[in-house]
Amino acid sequence: MFRFSFKYFIYTVLLFLLELFIGLFVQDKIIRPYIGDFIVVVLIYYILRTFLKISPFKIALGTLLFAYVVEISQYFKLIEILNLKDFRIAKMILGSAFSWEDMLMYTLGVLFIYFVDTKMNSNFQSNRNSISS
Repeated sequence: MFRFSFKYFIYTVLLFLLELFIGLFVQDKIIRPYIGDFIVVVLIYYILRTFLKISPFKIALGTLLFAYVVEISQYFKLIEILNLKDFRIAKMILGSAFSWEDMLMYTLGVLFIYFVDTKMNSNFQSNRNSISS
């Protein structure tokens, strides 16, 4: 169940740096709010793929459910209930405003990475089997 995948670790680091760049330097109305939400679920997916040897489907589903729970917590103002609204890091992680657009971007991001990851792995396995034959 547990393992370390260097390949997925590299993807994780690159996506983390991209998210960090977007968070620190991009102040627009498309990339930061939409593409950032799309990328963050891809990042979470790769973090889990780095350390867990379970099916990509389960990781994708877990990632999507986690993102939904975080977004729904914004609807119920969890950050205010926990009295964390003055902590920037808490606002970055938990967010502060519910958005259906965020839910859509999470869904699209998870669908995208699931299909890309499973397609890449099936192509890799096919190529590997044809080379060894």
